[in-house]
Amino acid sequence: MDATPEGWPARQSDGSQASPRVVIAIGVFDGVHRGHAALVRTAVKAAAEREARCVVVTFDPHPTAVVAPHAMPPQLTSIERRVELLGALGVDAVCVLPFTKELSQLSPDYFVRHVLVGGLHATAVVVGENWRFGHKAAGDVKKLAELGEEFDFEVLPQSLTADEEPFSSTRVRGLLAAGEVAAAAEVLGRDFGLEGTVVHGAGRGGTALGFPTANIEWTPGAAVPADGVYAGWFHHDSHRHAAAISVGTNPTFDGTARTVEAHLLDFDGDLYGERVRLDFTARLRGQVAFEGIEPLIKQIETDVADTRRALDLG
Repeated sequence: MDATPEGWPARQSDGSQASPRVVIAIGVFDGVHRGHAALVRTAVKAAAEREARCVVVTFDPHPTAVVAPHAMPPQLTSIERRVELLGALGVDAVCVLPFTKELSQLSPDYFVRHVLVGGLHATAVVVGENWRFGHKAAGDVKKLAELGEEFDFEVLPQSLTADEEPFSSTRVRGLLAAGEVAAAAEVLGRDFGLEGTVVHGAGRGGTALGFPTANIEWTPGAAVPADGVYAGWFHHDSHRHAAAISVGTNPTFDGTARTVEAHLLDFDGDLYGERVRLDFTARLRGQVAFEGIEPLIKQIETDVADTRRALDLG
């Protein structure tokens, strides 16, 4: 499906061709929180009612990275994870438009005419009620509705608020920055997940401390919860392991670099080089500098026990 002007390849999850009738849900959808999910489900329902296909359109990289890189927010999901989460909501396809400087400079009229209508054959478009589009964010929902009348498609704006509390990616980022991972999960509808690759660390966990850890190298620009210790889940391939997760600079050892380390409960194996995801379920405590290894080991023992309780492992 060619959803963009000539020369801009769009990536679609199933590789199929466009239907003559398509209901589009469009947005950045970073984090795919509960508001995003409700919007997409509205599009799925609208597509079923119109005997049309439902296509989610999102962008990569985040538009802010192109139009205002100095203001780029931490990212809640990789594009691969975002497509996975969106695809699980019952849509027919997920279309990822490369967000370029050229795309950012299109007028609202051109974007609708050549992308939503000419490329995607929109019969209805579902957006957040505050959605903006086009050069310098000149287009809003009112403008989209006017263009809908011109090009014969419906516009279905959706509120991303429930009980006067906004479901927003910005809100999730703020909660994570405060270490409030359980509250972030309420907005997301699932635990926050940090993706990365297992790399070699200082090696103290399995030697000096007796608690080996998997050190996670995350993608630059990804959101990371506040420094502290968390209970959560370690995912690799199709496997899941309970984990006590430490985020911080290892102040007991005068560390300066910020690291994320996970001690997997009841696991023994080599994970180096694997792509993994850490899901943060509960915050156990803040980061502490201990006066020596022995008090640190005792605290880690407590952290592991607290992790079992937090994850209801008995």
